[in-house]
Amino acid sequence: MTPADAQALLADHFAPWVLDLNLAVTDIGAEATTTRMPLTPRLARVGGIVSGQALAAQADTTMILALAGYVGDFVPAGTVTLDTQFLRPGTGPAILCRATIIRAGKSLAFARADLSAEDNGKPVATATATLALP
Repeated sequence: MTPADAQALLADHFAPWVLDLNLAVTDIGAEATTTRMPLTPRLARVGGIVSGQALAAQADTTMILALAGYVGDFVPAGTVTLDTQFLRPGTGPAILCRATIIRAGKSLAFARADLSAEDNGKPVATATATLALP
């Protein structure tokens, strides 16, 4: 699967408000998937930092795409749990999110995502999710 294939999956399977985040799939494979979210005024909260809701949505979306990279095709998985820790304010031109599948079984998959500021590489947030498989 290529980043262009994953970008098409994003357009075909995700809600319009998720698409409004303008995520770009920069890398996808069995090992990891990375997305880039440009920071725009629409995503900012007081103080000009990215909102936690946008970070959580980027993490969740990237973990679902990581599952697609892991298995080689889109899986209509449902997020059962999403645990996000916000480490520092997200600023700069964009946030990068790298997600991996820790384990995938018959009915559940477990994923992890690390989000960092694009300009300095500092960690902004980390997240884990449990995904229900169809």
